Amino acid sequence: MFRIERDRARFREIVRGRLRRDLRRFLSSSELLGRRGEETVSIPVTQIETPRFKYGDNSEGGVGQGPGEEGDPLEADESQGEGAGGAGEQEGHHILEVDVDLVELAEMLGEELELPNIEPRGDRMLTANGGSYSGIRTVGPKSLRHFKRTYRQALKRTIALGEWDPKKPSVIPTAEDERIRCMKEQPKPESSAVVFHIMDVSGSMGREQKEIVRIKAFWIDTWLRKQYDNLEVVYVVHDAVAKIVDQDTFFHLRESGGTKISSAYDMCLSEILERYRPEEWNIYPFHYSDGDNWSARDTERCIAVLRDEILPRVNQFCYGQVKSAYGSGQFKKDLDAALPDEEGLVTCAVEDRDGIPDAIRAFLGKGR
Repeated sequence: MFRIERDRARFREIVRGRLRRDLRRFLSSSELLGRRGEETVSIPVTQIETPRFKYGDNSEGGVGQGPGEEGDPLEADESQGEGAGGAGEQEGHHILEVDVDLVELAEMLGEELELPNIEPRGDRMLTANGGSYSGIRTVGPKSLRHFKRTYRQALKRTIALGEWDPKKPSVIPTAEDERIRCMKEQPKPESSAVVFHIMDVSGSMGREQKEIVRIKAFWIDTWLRKQYDNLEVVYVVHDAVAKIVDQDTFFHLRESGGTKISSAYDMCLSEILERYRPEEWNIYPFHYSDGDNWSARDTERCIAVLRDEILPRVNQFCYGQVKSAYGSGQFKKDLDAALPDEEGLVTCAVEDRDGIPDAIRAFLGKGR
């Protein structure tokens, strides 16, 4: 049994090595988005077969045997493979799915993109109940009974009553002798963070642009969940008006109309002031757009809100501009020109899916 477990562990290490090798492909793909659970993600791994014995007759020949000379092309087996025709009888090639812990996946991401661990800014820590089962009481579930203390109490009672006989030692605990483990609560600090995913859903943002945003959000959340014990995510969409939505609506909403970015920044600021005070939360807003805004005046308002209200309260504000056939890309230029020395502001342009890893590194690479 020990050898089986050892071989299985070695095989899983081989699988994880394959995952690390193919991780950059997953960074630009939506393949993992629908496979994420609460604590693990199911990752498909190809071209790895579980070793097994196969019994049969070896009389038909082996490698290097059969008709033909060295160098002759192999003829395709018409009974296998793809093509038109009826149902076949040959086995197919199946993909192995491996459940990988999200913490381990985040570690792979950090190694691949060389991301530093995040240091929570200031003393933004929430207090959570914690502790260990180091206390003792006389009542409680039998499953938490402390055997040694129960026996010791029964022994002390037996001796005190004069019932102890060294020649026939017998100690029978009673209900009064029971000693039960209980938790001693010790409040402990728990680092907490909130992520604002803000997306432009105006008519110029197409399906591909939203898919790029979805992939980036998946990896950003995966990394931040490793860094913080408690992470909340707020989804905000905006065209000319901003609103808070759930995750499914955020990634599948189709809208049209103009773009007023200041509406989203005002809503983000309102949520920070009302629910996520900077003294208690590490705050990370991520804004995704194609760079179009309805007027230069509204862009000026966005810059003022960012500089005077949002940036002093957050760990970092990230703006990711997704290239669109209908977007001008002007908003990033305006931000870079107006706030060139703001360390808490990170802007990045993504041309296509191949640019997603660089965008993630730009957003998370400062360790803020």
